[in-house]
Amino acid sequence: MTFWVIKVLSTTIGETFADYLAVNVGLGPAVTDAVMIAALVVALVIQFRTRAYTPWIYWLCVVLVSIVGTQLTDLFTDTLGVSLYVSTTVFAVVLAVVFAVWYRQERTLAITSIDTPRREAFYWGAILTTFALGTAAGDLATEALSLGFRNGVLIFGGLIVATWAAYRLGAGQVLTFWIAYVLTRPLGASLGDLLTQDKDFGGLGLGASVTSLLFFGTILVLVIREQVLVSRHGVAVKGAGPLGGHRQDYIWAGAAVVAVALVGWVLRPAAESAPTAEPAPMTTAQPGSQAGAPAALPRQARPTTKLGNLGKFAVIVTDVKEKVAKNDLVGGRDRVKDLEVAWDDAEAGLKPRDSAKWHQLDDQIDAVLTALRASNPVQGDCASAVDTLMATLNQFDGLR
Repeated sequence: MTFWVIKVLSTTIGETFADYLAVNVGLGPAVTDAVMIAALVVALVIQFRTRAYTPWIYWLCVVLVSIVGTQLTDLFTDTLGVSLYVSTTVFAVVLAVVFAVWYRQERTLAITSIDTPRREAFYWGAILTTFALGTAAGDLATEALSLGFRNGVLIFGGLIVATWAAYRLGAGQVLTFWIAYVLTRPLGASLGDLLTQDKDFGGLGLGASVTSLLFFGTILVLVIREQVLVSRHGVAVKGAGPLGGHRQDYIWAGAAVVAVALVGWVLRPAAESAPTAEPAPMTTAQPGSQAGAPAALPRQARPTTKLGNLGKFAVIVTDVKEKVAKNDLVGGRDRVKDLEVAWDDAEAGLKPRDSAKWHQLDDQIDAVLTALRASNPVQGDCASAVDTLMATLNQFDGLR
């Protein structure tokens, strides 16, 4: 049971850490992808050279595979524009092929029979594909089908419970294991979004940093315990169950879940009282006013899309617009970082509401980022990109 708790929590840790490097640190998607792939290769080399099961190495590989698998899906969806219906189907077919070849070569898909380098290679290939499939299927359910992360927790959690029930009623252990393994990816992502997203978007508002630290601390405790048990008693004999016994395993897993829930509930008031950008005081310029002129009309949004009030993003864009109008492109570039971080943090809450409108704004934000971060930014290009974005925000907020 502790295996599944770590697996679900590691999904959120991996995804949040990759986003932190790409957005907050400013490495960008391409560099982040390269760094994560390189880290995964190194971790897998260590894993393959290790003669016995070593918990910390194994779970490091799982976290890194979750990151790379997610990035693989994002490459198809966000960069190449492949439909989530198509990517989900493709990854499902790829996983079926991996299993077919694996079974044809080894005559088993059981993880308890992974005792040769070739079987381990099949295993990690399947794991990578399950993360890519889980990401695509989860995004399809929560975004394309507009189910949202709250429903995602219930749906994917319910499917895992149903899988467990099927196993208890006699379904094959190997089949139910791999079904559950795929489902834990979207469950972990939905659970992470539920904790991190603002209350305005239906979340609990803990924030990515607090949630990541909470999950990381829980994973660390469970992995250290597992490492201590392995060091004391050796690797569990095939079919003997978890080290320390099933009862202790259930107790530790249950305690971890309760700890996450309690700490999250305790930290929730602090997160709610944290200062946030208030869209209410913002004003917007009248049509025909000169760029950089003082705003005259109070911004009272009447949202025309399911995205809701976008005022807090408009606040930042207005600041960027003023700096660009004064030809302070360095200041504009620095300020637009706040927009990038805020938009990325709100993605899970906004995107399921109206994917098409979200992508429209996302493309325009990318255009602003590209213009301001060019090696030799041109004021006219920056102003044009910012004006386009501001016009769309105003349109979506019913201001023009």
